[in-house]
Amino acid sequence: MKFFGFLILTILIVVFANPFIPYWGVMVALALLAILLNPGNAIAFWGGGLGMGLSWLGLSLYLSIQTGSPLPEKIASIFGVGSGTILIGFTGFLGFLFGAFSSLTGSLFRKITKKRPDNLYRGG
Repeated sequence: MKFFGFLILTILIVVFANPFIPYWGVMVALALLAILLNPGNAIAFWGGGLGMGLSWLGLSLYLSIQTGSPLPEKIASIFGVGSGTILIGFTGFLGFLFGAFSSLTGSLFRKITKKRPDNLYRGG
């Protein structure tokens, strides 16, 4: 349940914040979300990655279909990939990486700043 909640919050942040702030601002927002919610490392990685990746994939597909623009095909030919569909898939993969590592960064940051007891006997 924690995974799906984090995934939905990530999707909402990406969809509603991305038109107004750059991608790195969304990455900072996802890191702050992981700091606040403390989902755990695996949930932060997969939830943030899938949330941002699926959002970018869906938004790029929506814009490509809605506008009917030949721009994805032209950019794909400039990059030397087969078609605009591959470029849209690469956009989703890049969004996955950005979301996954920014959320994992927030989760790990919370972990390293957590106060640990220093009065435990450590033997040895």
